[in-house]
Amino acid sequence: MHFTQFALPLYFGMQTTNLKVSFILTYYNQPVKMLRECLESILVLSLRPYEREIIIIDDGSAESPINELLKYGDDIIYVRQKNKGLSEARNLGMRMASGLYLQFIDADDYLNQAAYEHSLDLVRYNQPDMVVFDFSHHPTHGATFEDQGPLNGASLMKQQNIHGTACGYIFNRAILGTLRFTPNIYHEDEEFTPRLLLQAQAVYRTNAKAYVYRKHKGTITSKKDNRSKIKRLADKLYVITSLRNMITTLPYNEQQAINRRVAQLTMDYIYNVIVQTRSRHYLERKLSLLQREGLFPLPDKNYTTKYKWFRRLTNSNFGRKLLIRVLPLLKRER
Repeated sequence: MHFTQFALPLYFGMQTTNLKVSFILTYYNQPVKMLRECLESILVLSLRPYEREIIIIDDGSAESPINELLKYGDDIIYVRQKNKGLSEARNLGMRMASGLYLQFIDADDYLNQAAYEHSLDLVRYNQPDMVVFDFSHHPTHGATFEDQGPLNGASLMKQQNIHGTACGYIFNRAILGTLRFTPNIYHEDEEFTPRLLLQAQAVYRTNAKAYVYRKHKGTITSKKDNRSKIKRLADKLYVITSLRNMITTLPYNEQQAINRRVAQLTMDYIYNVIVQTRSRHYLERKLSLLQREGLFPLPDKNYTTKYKWFRRLTNSNFGRKLLIRVLPLLKRER
């Protein structure tokens, strides 16, 4: 079977029915065994064949996994494109998807069956704009679940911390509008997710650990070379300023929601400057940049206990010296 270097898709079982859930799997050089485990975690769900759509976007892997996928036949749609990055792969998946609801999955992760079934039940019985679930680094069994909702996405972000990953949500495609992932940046989820939540008027949040995230040497966040570190930090700052710049166009309730998210992301940015560079000089340079952008000092808000203490420490020279010394040690222990 021959594949070109261009985005010429090969389809298995393309249907015209408006399926209920489209699972968009992004694949790039991951172990094929993990991809198969990801697929199996979808196929064991209670969704009938016409209630699901599984789209695999192979973002130009060195070797196509197609020979390992032939047994899935009509259960999958496989597309191989020239390497363009995670954002473009997901954007292609969204253009192709025919389901009423969408779910992103990285091909080296998988779904926790009982917890994800609970999330699906929230979709089936409430037909919300979005279900927000939790994630784990290992399978969980026998848990009881607590749910909250419905509430709108802005209220959720204003009251609580959210997971930045786009894989932590089932959402109705109708709320997407023209929203897409920004190409060629790290932290694309952190920009996409708050914007998506602002469009959601009926959100259910559950503590069900429905998504199992596997961190291994092949993941993007595992890259430790200086060039990758600097790009990750630069892209994080781009996302922060992008969200901050939209605030003046929003109603008051949504302004509060994005202000909280911007403050949290700025705190995370400062934390990563410290643990990734361990340089007081570099930290002071970046804090000066944040100050010019109106992002530092961090807003005097009691968002969380962690936020409150981090804000206090970063506001003093002694606190910053302490953070430079302590945070890299704490990260190493974890």
